Amino acid sequence: MEQRKFRYTTVTAVVVANMVGTGVFTSLGFQLVDLRSGFTLLMLWAVGGIAALCGAMTYAELGAAMPRSGGEYNFLTRIYHPAAGFVSGWVSATIGFAGPVALASLTFSAYAFSIFPGEQGDFSQQLLASALVISLTLLHATNRDNSGNVQIVFTILKIAIIIFFCAGALAFVDEPQLISFAPGAEGFSSLGSGEFAVALIYVSYAYTGWNAATYLSSELENPQRTLPLILISGTLIVMVLYIALNFVFLYTTPMDAMEGQLEVGFIAAEASFGAVGGQFMGLILALLLISTVSAMTLAGPRVIQVIGEDFPPLSIVGKTNRSGVPANAIFLQSTIALLFIFSSTFDSILVFSGFTLALNSFATVLGIFVLRWRQPDLPRPYRTLLYPIPPLIYLALTGWTLWFVLMNRPVEGLFGLGIIGTGLIVYFISSFLSNEKTT
Repeated sequence: MEQRKFRYTTVTAVVVANMVGTGVFTSLGFQLVDLRSGFTLLMLWAVGGIAALCGAMTYAELGAAMPRSGGEYNFLTRIYHPAAGFVSGWVSATIGFAGPVALASLTFSAYAFSIFPGEQGDFSQQLLASALVISLTLLHATNRDNSGNVQIVFTILKIAIIIFFCAGALAFVDEPQLISFAPGAEGFSSLGSGEFAVALIYVSYAYTGWNAATYLSSELENPQRTLPLILISGTLIVMVLYIALNFVFLYTTPMDAMEGQLEVGFIAAEASFGAVGGQFMGLILALLLISTVSAMTLAGPRVIQVIGEDFPPLSIVGKTNRSGVPANAIFLQSTIALLFIFSSTFDSILVFSGFTLALNSFATVLGIFVLRWRQPDLPRPYRTLLYPIPPLIYLALTGWTLWFVLMNRPVEGLFGLGIIGTGLIVYFISSFLSNEKTT
């Protein structure tokens, strides 16, 4: 019996939901520690969006030419070497999805508890975050119909609520902030600073997910035709939402109130709608994050699945259930996410996961030049528009950001490099065991 495929709308919803989540509702608080120019802060989100769009245009060509689930694992294996692909999959399995699932779940619980008076302990928030992860794991480990329909509904609600929040906040705020979004001397001078580059890693993390459709390529209807449209349209939608949302945050809420704070969405809602309205919007924003956790629980395990299919010692995570769903991989990713929830700090996970994922996508975008050189005759149903400008823009912006993160946040950067090193060790051990079984 032929297994049903994901539709265009479902996978576009996955792309949007993967991006719109933890990053945009938390990043501004961290950015305000070092940057205070309204122009600079909005430029962060515009530059991050341009980089994500250039990356999506490049991935669209790679995904159309090599339509197999697995994202960077599939691309880097084909372009460079199986070791590069395995390390990419290892990064996705250990940090790429499990880390963001943990962050989104913790943010969900922080927003949910914001509606209740009094102090809530970290353990209570961890328990609620864990309950969300477990619930969505059980949902997505059943069949595609359940997961696809839930994803579409939550993503539509997410977009509608963000639009409502922006319009309502602008209409109801009593005293708009005296902040200028025009470029001034301070704004221009900060664009090339190390603070801007480090802040860009938060933005880059917020845009993480623009490549989510490539993790589901094998399960997508007509991937050669629809994948480029999904990647580009999904990224453009999110870029508009991000710039609008951060404009509203800055226009309605004092910077000092948001500086260093995790729940900037709740703080902005309270400034715009009052205490009761803020508590209501805090709950609504918490519900939005369910879509994010759901999307990453849906897309991430497909990377683990293809690793299990290609490496016999890890075959248990490559198996699927009767509906063709990689249930074992889903359970593994969610288990790692639960470990993150109970063992790590929010800021550190965000920086080192953002750094490592950016390094992963840097190698993949660079691969378009290698693939065109090595396999010029490979069928390419879609070719990157204005090539080679988009991949060069992405590589320049991402490379600059990675360098400054290593200089300014060396612990997180080196931890990310350590994850890559352990992935290489696991690859060689798995390859050795595979060769032993065949001899």
